[in-house]
Amino acid sequence: MLSDKLLKGLNEQMNYEFYSAHAYMAMAAYCSSESLDGFANFFLVQAEEERFHAMKFYNFINAMGERATIAGFDCPNNDFTSVLDVFEKALGQEKEVTKRIYQLSDVAWDEREHATINFLKWFIDEQVEEEDMFDSIIQKLKRIDNDSNAFFMLDNEFSKRSFSPESE
Repeated sequence: MLSDKLLKGLNEQMNYEFYSAHAYMAMAAYCSSESLDGFANFFLVQAEEERFHAMKFYNFINAMGERATIAGFDCPNNDFTSVLDVFEKALGQEKEVTKRIYQLSDVAWDEREHATINFLKWFIDEQVEEEDMFDSIIQKLKRIDNDSNAFFMLDNEFSKRSFSPESE
């Protein structure tokens, strides 16, 4: 049985993962409005991945004999000035997720709730990959700057991105 504090934190994180999916949809919409279909696809796939993460929390909460509680959330940012701005905001989003996962993990450790500790380890590893991926893309975008050919190649590369829950 989970403590009230841990259950509350798990539910909050589940809902934040759903919010993150929503935020990535807003980023995809910006990219689509700029006719950057590959970049839009990148964020659509990212939104799918975040919904998958939210459902991992949902399923874990249920498996622990508790009740997942779905909440509403604020509107995500819809104002971007460039693709670089979108990715910088996405990295900020991932850093916030990392911070929240660490805080939740600290609670699980304090309570010696080993099933939750084990469950959250997957997310800690995932966040290292997520932050690294966004940082790498930001560095590429800064390097290509106004090189339209390189930008087109990156857009084309992102058009091929897909999500496979099995690879998660």
